[in-house]
Amino acid sequence: MAETKLKETVQEEEEKEEEADNQSFEELGVDARLLRALQKKGIEKPTPIQGVAIPLILEGKDVVARAKTGSGKTLAYLLPLLQKLFTVSADRKKLAPNAIVLVPTRELCQQVYAEVLSLVELCRVKLKVVQLNSNMLANDLRAALAGPPDILISTPACVAKCLSGGILKAASINESLETLVLDEADLLLSYGYENDIKAFTPHVPRSCQCLLMSATSSADVDKLKKLILHNPSVLTLSEMGNNKDEIIPKNVQQFWISCSASDKLLYILGVLKLGLVQKKVLIFTNTIDMSFRLKLFLEKFGIRSAVLNPELPQNSRLHILEEFNAGLFDYLIATDLSQSKAKDEVPKESNAISRKSRKRAKAKLDSEFGVVRGIDFKNVFTVINFEMPQNVEGYVHRIGRTGRAYNSGTSVSLVSPDEMDTLEKIRSFVGDDENKGTSSIAEFPLLTKNAVESLRYRAEDVAKSVTRIAVRESRAQDLRNEILNSEKLKAHFETNPKDLDLLKHDKVLSKNAPPPHLRDVPDYLLDKQTKEAREMVKLARDAMGNNNRRKGSKRKLRKDGDPLKAISALASKRPHKVRKTGGSDGNNSSDRHKRKNKGL
Repeated sequence: MAETKLKETVQEEEEKEEEADNQSFEELGVDARLLRALQKKGIEKPTPIQGVAIPLILEGKDVVARAKTGSGKTLAYLLPLLQKLFTVSADRKKLAPNAIVLVPTRELCQQVYAEVLSLVELCRVKLKVVQLNSNMLANDLRAALAGPPDILISTPACVAKCLSGGILKAASINESLETLVLDEADLLLSYGYENDIKAFTPHVPRSCQCLLMSATSSADVDKLKKLILHNPSVLTLSEMGNNKDEIIPKNVQQFWISCSASDKLLYILGVLKLGLVQKKVLIFTNTIDMSFRLKLFLEKFGIRSAVLNPELPQNSRLHILEEFNAGLFDYLIATDLSQSKAKDEVPKESNAISRKSRKRAKAKLDSEFGVVRGIDFKNVFTVINFEMPQNVEGYVHRIGRTGRAYNSGTSVSLVSPDEMDTLEKIRSFVGDDENKGTSSIAEFPLLTKNAVESLRYRAEDVAKSVTRIAVRESRAQDLRNEILNSEKLKAHFETNPKDLDLLKHDKVLSKNAPPPHLRDVPDYLLDKQTKEAREMVKLARDAMGNNNRRKGSKRKLRKDGDPLKAISALASKRPHKVRKTGGSDGNNSSDRHKRKNKGL
């Protein structure tokens, strides 16, 4: 009986999808203040998931929505949630947050928080929004929850910590909580939050509206559904992956390159240095050491990149994301530890290392960090799997970082013989069949064998210099730099927020400067086919209008110079502006005076 009812609900939502395709936000019943905010943000039409979910949530129904990455799930629940809070009486006393949004990672917590703040400010409505993380001290948690806030965004672990410490009262939650959202629900249990959620759910009132958002369907999602929701509307639209060939959007082209594990550095050098892919580029590795090995290797050839991994301080990770999203650098190497074995991250340098020290080394990694899911990488055109993920799900989520919001994108996977089994599973999953001639994942056509061999001598020579000791030292140096940026300069950046823009995360880590002759690839090394492919990609990039924006950003960074001299730089600019009113002669005489002093 219950199964029949569920099928009927799914069928009804599929019918509603067709009706929602051409609807506007106004027709969905969205508040006028939110409509103005969306207009200012440049969002004109609802996505399919928003078109179906928003009316149901506004009706007060529990909703389970499964939609692919980048389909607009966040706004699908935030708009009706805020609209509901706009209508709540300001005089009504509350003892706990009216709405709680639970997310699996700190990065997603920050992302949702920023989106809520943006909407609230544009609507000019007074709502208190708070984000929490488990590293906050009890006094900080108590201060943040004083009031209390209208919306609380947190990981389950932090909410459980507040409950056990008496910072959040169970009775208060039962009385005040009206909306509970579980975002990226398929990750909440896999990240080890099951006990935290079980500790929290008994205090959720039956009258509370519960929303569950997910990119995939899994046993974990079904478990959460039974644990929290009451007779929910299940949204499984065709655009969310009922058909396997739609799980990865059709606007994302997928390629693979066959190479040995030892040749992967050579092949990625060919792809990037010869300009055969569009920027911005997000590169995935499975271990932190490999991320730094790749960074050190690429910077020898003048390719600057930043590394994103869980051992960095949270402030640094967020700032790296902001700079990458703003286009201040084009290459980001992301460590996807969910696809690596735990033993890979434990150093094997000496048998003298005790178990205790190994545990301490592991503890430095942030358990609430997730790079594949829950991070909004903006305008990523190319995703490169330098190391293949261990399973199909990992591949789908990595590729989901490009082609977001229906933009075009490309993925390139470097596949060694040991990883061919994983590739075959992925190809089978996406519906590739050699007998039928269907191929969603094709061989990368732009990198020729001749082009690869022309770079081999240089690449192998440089690869030898990137030793384990060099990787370890650069990893430690990068961590020291980021801790300095995150902690010691935190107070300064709070009072001088513009100075934060001057910090660079794509700094060269090599002790010796990269040899100048490796920065450019001589024309005589390139065959005709590679030159044509390079020119084709360049023309496509120019047509997309990406070049001017990035050049401007980089020119500005060079002009500003050392980020730690920001204060003196700003001070020197002020008198310059005053002098400017005196005409060009004053400036010329000043320049002549400087040259004269230099001559002395």
